[in-house]
Amino acid sequence: SNISTWWNFGSLLLTCLILQMLTGFFLAIHYTANINLAFSSVIHITRDDPYGWIMQNTHAIGASLFFICIYTHIARGLYYGSYLNKSVW
Repeated sequence: SNISTWWNFGSLLLTCLILQMLTGFFLAIHYTANINLAFSSVIHITRDDPYGWIMQNTHAIGASLFFICIYTHIARGLYYGSYLNKSVW
């Protein structure tokens, strides 16, 4: 068949997006959007909240992983000429 490993990046994009939404929601609950307290709330999340440092690092690394996956997904589409198929559009 024509399916290769390169075709997995679309589902990895969805996984990264869900991961970003979950960790972002957790971080937003504990974040304070005040100009004087914003940095202190990030320090509080990192040091005091249970598993806050894991959520913060997962959110940061997940953003980079999302862009790696999306660029690979686009490159795969360009390489295989997926944009030429009229039924896609």
